[in-house]
Amino acid sequence: MIEIESPPLTDHDRAAIEQFVERAWSEFGLAENTLASYRSDLIGFARWLGGQGASLATASRELLFRYLAARAAAKYTARSNARLLSTLRRYYKLMRRLGLVEQDPTLLLDAPKLPRALPKALSEGEVEALIRAPDIATPLGLRDRAMLELLYATGLRVSELVGLRADQINLRQGVLRVTGKGGKDRLVPLGEEAQHWLEQYVQQSRPVLLRGRVAEAVFVTARAAGMTRQMFWTMVKKHGQVAGIASQRISPHVLRHSFATHLLNHGADLRALQLLLGHSSLSTTQIYTYVAREGLKRLHAQHHPRG
Repeated sequence: MIEIESPPLTDHDRAAIEQFVERAWSEFGLAENTLASYRSDLIGFARWLGGQGASLATASRELLFRYLAARAAAKYTARSNARLLSTLRRYYKLMRRLGLVEQDPTLLLDAPKLPRALPKALSEGEVEALIRAPDIATPLGLRDRAMLELLYATGLRVSELVGLRADQINLRQGVLRVTGKGGKDRLVPLGEEAQHWLEQYVQQSRPVLLRGRVAEAVFVTARAAGMTRQMFWTMVKKHGQVAGIASQRISPHVLRHSFATHLLNHGADLRALQLLLGHSSLSTTQIYTYVAREGLKRLHAQHHPRG
């Protein structure tokens, strides 16, 4: 992807973007990652507009068309442009409501059609090999085993896993109280294996890693700091290599996909899966039915005498 050359952001546009982000947070309770994406999209558009002698407040549909054309020439994907349009629609809708802009350049503009991207899932054997890869004789290895067991058993988002606090875990009842996108809480069952390894980590490894220090996060590093998404991503790649799984086929989110796909393969109800994953819409969850269906087709072709 080639960067689009643009002048610095003007103070007026910077203030407008921050006002929008603040209102989006207070009114819609959006997650930090979503707000960061909104800010990035708006800064890119505002800087490009500055080079055209315009601003967010004076942007026209023609300028937006030209910006999208420039992004296409710079090799931005249809998915990236669709996200940009979603950001701009929300921005201009709010700014129009506040009376801060006169026109909405996104009106009557269709988002690019996106190909259906099926989630990538590991096989059950690959997940088992990955989970068994950490050296549980070490404090860090036991932590990694507990995190992998928990992620596969619950289908948590990575941000939900690394941000997990002790007050969100009820080991007696075997459930987690997770705060997902939009600040929505949901209860997620742990499962016996994940609960076992979580208890082992909390009782044995966590005190060793903390060495008398205090941390809010359940999963901590050797420096007694909370795990980050980037650190967990690196850890999953490392154990994936030990398990013999190609680097490009594995990521923390692939484990979430594997959780969903394997549940469906074993007869889970789609509505129940929606609740476990924290999806606001059933249509988001339904994509896993395609993954499960493709897996069944491959199984039939491989083992049926007339496959």
